[in-house]
Amino acid sequence: MDAYTGIGSRSTPAEILNAMTNIATALEASGLVLRSGGAEGADAAFEAGVSDPTMKEIYLPWPNFNRNPSMFTAPSAAAFELASKTHPAWDRCTPGARKLHARNMHQVLGQDLKTPSLFLVCWTPGGELKGGTAQAIRLALAHNIHIFNIAKPQELVLLRTWYAEKQACQ
Repeated sequence: MDAYTGIGSRSTPAEILNAMTNIATALEASGLVLRSGGAEGADAAFEAGVSDPTMKEIYLPWPNFNRNPSMFTAPSAAAFELASKTHPAWDRCTPGARKLHARNMHQVLGQDLKTPSLFLVCWTPGGELKGGTAQAIRLALAHNIHIFNIAKPQELVLLRTWYAEKQACQ
């Protein structure tokens, strides 16, 4: 099944969180699997929009992260290796931060790290490359995965257009 990555800041504004939930609902209806990370804010909003548990892959840094019952409870060794190559200050990350960044690798490339998401939808403050979301964005850029940062209002319109065109080509 095709998947997309739905992530973003824990401080995403309420109106954007609502949009993320609606996006997830629409994408589930079109047959796309959500990949996210179980964090508060954007991750939780995307997950709230998916009603069928088989239509989401929630990658956690450790079991019971934020009381999330996902079965994807630990990043693989390969995810840690990949994260160490894409993070600009890996040597300064705590063990917990490393687990969080490594789980981002699965959010973008899937459980096997060989199945890229079709696209990534996120919100970051000011539309900048900031926070933990930046790690996933860097990986998506390296794999030519289209990124829709809906902190920029035009990106929501572009997402709708891009996805409609993608559907028409299938």
